[in-house]
Amino acid sequence: MDGSTFETQTAPASDAGAPAFDLNVIIAVFRRRLRLFAAVALAVFVAVVLYTLQQTPTYSTAAQVMLDVRQEQVAPDMNAVLSGLPADSAVVDTEVEVLRSRSLAGRVVQKLKLEEDPYFNPSLAGAKGVRAWLPFLKKAVTPADKLSDIEIQRRRERIVDRVLSGLNVRRAGVTYLITVQYTHPDPAQAAKLANAFADLYLTEQLEAKFDATKQANEWLNTRVADLRGELQQAEADVQQYKIANNLMSAQGATLTEQEISGLNQQLAGARAEQAETDARLSIARSQLARGSTGEDVGESLNSPVVQQLRKQRAEKSAAVADLSGRYGDRHPDLLKARRELADIDGQIQAEIKRIISNLEAQAQVARQRTGSMAGSVGAARGALAGNNRASIRLGELERKADSVRTLYESLLGRFKQTTAQQGIEQADARVVSRATIPTRPSAPKPSLNLMIGLVVALGAGVAAVVLAEILMAGLFTEDEVERRLGVSYLGSVPLLSSTLDDTRALRGLTPPDYLLNKPLSSFAESLRKLRAAILFSKVGEAVKVIAVTSSLPGEGKTTTTFSLGRTLAASGANVVVVDCDLRQGAINRFLPTAPTVGLIEVLNGAATLDEALVNDESGAKVLPLMKSAYTPRDVFGSAAFLRLLAELRQRFDVVLLDTAPLLAIADTRILAPHADAVVMLARWKRTPVKAITSALSLLQGRGVFLAGVALTQMDLKAQSRYGYGDAGYYYKSYRKYYAD
Repeated sequence: MDGSTFETQTAPASDAGAPAFDLNVIIAVFRRRLRLFAAVALAVFVAVVLYTLQQTPTYSTAAQVMLDVRQEQVAPDMNAVLSGLPADSAVVDTEVEVLRSRSLAGRVVQKLKLEEDPYFNPSLAGAKGVRAWLPFLKKAVTPADKLSDIEIQRRRERIVDRVLSGLNVRRAGVTYLITVQYTHPDPAQAAKLANAFADLYLTEQLEAKFDATKQANEWLNTRVADLRGELQQAEADVQQYKIANNLMSAQGATLTEQEISGLNQQLAGARAEQAETDARLSIARSQLARGSTGEDVGESLNSPVVQQLRKQRAEKSAAVADLSGRYGDRHPDLLKARRELADIDGQIQAEIKRIISNLEAQAQVARQRTGSMAGSVGAARGALAGNNRASIRLGELERKADSVRTLYESLLGRFKQTTAQQGIEQADARVVSRATIPTRPSAPKPSLNLMIGLVVALGAGVAAVVLAEILMAGLFTEDEVERRLGVSYLGSVPLLSSTLDDTRALRGLTPPDYLLNKPLSSFAESLRKLRAAILFSKVGEAVKVIAVTSSLPGEGKTTTTFSLGRTLAASGANVVVVDCDLRQGAINRFLPTAPTVGLIEVLNGAATLDEALVNDESGAKVLPLMKSAYTPRDVFGSAAFLRLLAELRQRFDVVLLDTAPLLAIADTRILAPHADAVVMLARWKRTPVKAITSALSLLQGRGVFLAGVALTQMDLKAQSRYGYGDAGYYYKSYRKYYAD
């Protein structure tokens, strides 16, 4: 044997072709849990029926609101202060939430005065509901004037919550239509509330635009007034700066610039005039220097005095020539004429000198004028340079004034637009269908409620069955033993009363006694099957010493062991049943008289084996325990017990050891390795699987061969109804073979 674990017969593998889902198993589970399923389903269905019967009829009606993507353009060139809603899906969903908002519901409450309606205000004396028909829940109504601000707010919030509980707002598919549905016990009130939500939604949109336009106008008016003052101040600063810095201008240029322009023109004229005067003077001097009498000087040629004198000289010269030809050189008339001619020449020369002197004077005046003009231009240019330096600050002031003027004109124009726009705002939605008073209640719907109740009841029943199966602690069938424990299934020992139609036939018989009286009964046959399964559990090896145990007390271990001993004796085997439960030995109750010696006395040497053995009427031998057989010594690990066990092997064909429960006493763990096979008994449907697995884990690592698990106290009648997967399921089919 492998010392690291206990040996066990491997559970037979399921057929490879077996279906993963077996409907018969499901049916068997439901048959097993039929009462639970029916109780839960009936309770749920009755609850739904009662709920349907006590429901107050409610009426639903709906108004439809459409987000209008088409906007009227009364003033097409004006932009609205608050723009219209863009027509996209997110905006439509947002407007749905706006219709569900608490603020809109609060306005509906205020408009329709719902705080005075007992249906919405549970604080009123006439309010309906649980408090109305449970007197002990009624409370005195506190007047509103005696409530604190917090209590008043809470009361309002409860009214709003009640109003919103009947509201259902949804979008119609992917359209721009929004359905505003309201449900209320009063059909007229339902229509009124649905229309109130739709109307106040549009009113809220218009008020938002009115408020936005009003606020914009107020702001623009204030801002325009401020900018007007800023503009006046900026322009005043510009003018004052111009005056202070002599930057006055006319026709787009400053006075200094205009003065410089005029002086430059005058300076150019003066210089041209000076050049002309200097040229005439120079030419005249040049002609005189070349020996000219000055008569050919240009100024003299143009002089009327010189021309007159020359005319006189020509006349006088003609007279001199005439006199000279007639009278001679000494003639007084000729001399006189010559004196007059010389006098005329002197006058001409004097006039020419005067002309030359005049040219010199003109040239001097021209030079002085040119110098004066040049000085004036220089002074004006100096003033212009100063003006240019001052114009930098002037430009800054002018730009500031221009920017203020631009902003002022822009806001003034926008103010005129918004002022003209007041009163022509449009809502971004419109009511396309108003709610009408419904003629039929929308709820309750008895047929639908009953159908839903039936489905829910069936579902609850199924859930209860599934939950019960999940939480099921015990074992029912062979399949469950092998699947949940992973060990072989040896068989089942039925509850004796479940094998009989009339329990009066027992007449106070114990199961071992019934076994002898009815050897062809189903109870006797179940023990014969168990005997065969145990004896042939070790392939190729004889099984002589069999330790029968359980995980917990009260699982029918002693009754099964003694009955199994009688079954073995009836088959002709030489069998002995040894009571090894030192704490709660129970085999004595099947003996005709109380024993005087037993196992402990044999081990102590106080009695022989033959003296302690008790003969059973079936032919089996019993090695009992005296009533006070408990000893603190390690009995089953002693050499005396091993010698006794060896002697029993030699004298008997089969040795049955009735041991203590594994989880309660450690004796069985000491005794089990000395047995050829260990049989684990579990009470049908009662013993928790966790207890069995814990008991099996105690045998690991002790070289124990576990023959398998057998179920005891099985109710064959119940097993035949829902024990699919177990031989007892077909009990009604083969029951006629038994003589109960």
